[in-house]
Amino acid sequence: MKLKVFADRGSQPSRAVLIFCKANGIEFEEVQIQLAKGEHKSPEYEAINPMKQVPAIEVDGKFRLFESHAILRFLATAFPGIAEHWYPADVFKRAQIDSALDWHHSTIRRGSVGVVLNTTLAPLFGQPLDPQAAAEAEKLLPASLAKIESFWLKGDGPFLLGNSEPSIADLRLVCEIMQLELVDEKLQKRILDPYEKVRKWVEDTKKAIQPHFDEIHAAVFQNKEMIKKALAGAGSGETKTG
Repeated sequence: MKLKVFADRGSQPSRAVLIFCKANGIEFEEVQIQLAKGEHKSPEYEAINPMKQVPAIEVDGKFRLFESHAILRFLATAFPGIAEHWYPADVFKRAQIDSALDWHHSTIRRGSVGVVLNTTLAPLFGQPLDPQAAAEAEKLLPASLAKIESFWLKGDGPFLLGNSEPSIADLRLVCEIMQLELVDEKLQKRILDPYEKVRKWVEDTKKAIQPHFDEIHAAVFQNKEMIKKALAGAGSGETKTG
């Protein structure tokens, strides 16, 4: 199968799909869709994904799919040679992974997106920062992180559901948490420092998927440096003339 992945490496769900492909030796063409430039709103991309979001995939120039969870499930089952631990054939184990993926949408993702957008990223999209919205989003994270520790990380293994190797749920949730690298260090520490088990699980997941994890997440740290410079310039009143 000929696979195209439409993605922005600054996007958490995009990174999860790209890492999965690389970790499993799936050959693909990466088509960059730059969200900050509004490329996801173009008529050409709308033909690929009518929802105008990333990621999306195209297989053999015909089949198109969006939503990262659906894409990860498809890739794990449609391509040969994918290790069983990512998305087991056992329907009960698979259902548990699906449960973790679906849970994260209204918890970890909702909180992290709200915090990062409203403290850091909004100006890149032509929006004002919103401290009140950021504070409301931050309130979601302690309960969600605590639930990961008390429920999802129960068991003998180091990964979600007590597994000994990572699943697509580990990959997807850790990519979400990694987005917090973009916020101020003090805020990041306030959110994550109380949750030692979560921090260890993040590190275990990163190690299990190297070197691909760091390769794809390099974009996050590049964006972080770009944001720092932009904020520093704004704070000093620096202007540029042509």
